[in-house]
Amino acid sequence: MEQAHGEDGVAEGPDGLFGATAERMFSEVWSRPVLTGRDRRLLLVGLLVGQGMDDALERHLDTALRSGELTPAELRETVVFLTLYAGWPRAARLSAQVERLICRTARA
Repeated sequence: MEQAHGEDGVAEGPDGLFGATAERMFSEVWSRPVLTGRDRRLLLVGLLVGQGMDDALERHLDTALRSGELTPAELRETVVFLTLYAGWPRAARLSAQVERLICRTARA
């Protein structure tokens, strides 16, 4: 989970649903050998942009940048690519997120 999500633990609700879902997602789906973690991250970023899920997107962009899965240049190119597919307003928000993350990571 830490590699995929940038966290090693999660806050669990009283019903245990998130824990059960996270266990399957990270132990079975993210660990399958055909796609790399980077491949999965790019797919997920595209989905999150398309769905307008900015909070989750922020976490995954940050994890991709800090882990070295994606470079600043690759994140910027992702913005260019997604602009025509997700629309300009969503791509503009993505661009702002990417630039903030790049600046924050460069200062750290």
